Amino acid sequence: MKKVLIVTGGGRGIGAAIARLAAADGYAVCLSYLSNQAAADELVASIAAKGGVALAVQADVAVEQDVVRLFGQVDASLGRVTALVNNAGILERQGRVEDMDAARIGRIFATNVIGSFICAREAIRRMSTRHGGAGGAIVNLSSRASRLGAPGEYVDYAASKGAIDTFTVGLAKEVAAEGIRVNAVSPGVIYTDIHASGGEPGRVERVKDAIPMRRGGTAEEVARAVLWLLSDAASYTTGASIDVAGGR
Repeated sequence: MKKVLIVTGGGRGIGAAIARLAAADGYAVCLSYLSNQAAADELVASIAAKGGVALAVQADVAVEQDVVRLFGQVDASLGRVTALVNNAGILERQGRVEDMDAARIGRIFATNVIGSFICAREAIRRMSTRHGGAGGAIVNLSSRASRLGAPGEYVDYAASKGAIDTFTVGLAKEVAAEGIRVNAVSPGVIYTDIHASGGEPGRVERVKDAIPMRRGGTAEEVARAVLWLLSDAASYTTGASIDVAGGR
């Protein structure tokens, strides 16, 4: 069966690492991106240069019509999706709950939670044996913040990832008999650009000594866990979450 992967937020960071590893493993990869077309196009070109198949599609997962269009383009260009990684996620500047307005919290949940739901919905409609599909695998990107709470930084982001943890368990049970496995990967402090979005580009260096392994993680270390969960090696694993957090 042809392996077709959609990875949201795939233009950089963890998403880009997942796209690279998946392409090397024989997946035809579609990576969605929000605004950085140059980075997405560069990644597609680098995958193609190594003999892989990749496609970049601009889509905001917080917009339902964008998600529907994304999956439609994959249907037309690559074929029926067999794997989905809900990687797209945002956070906003560090702050306390007492200083957050509803608009900010809404933006976080629209992308991190609702976007993951709608992407999963579209994937299930194509993967599920109920709909004539051949099965598949979904991996949601959570965060260790879901259990640590991110006090004084971004409780809203942490809460959105708590929702992802629950979503993963519930969806896994819902579609387990339909050939679809659903799991999560929960990264700890990883060297990516997302910390700059929170207003502290050097956050990994500040907190690394509090991590048992005394270092931040790399995007590729997270991606390897994702690829294992997508693979047949994880054929009896569903509803699980793997911490890639250096013991944090």
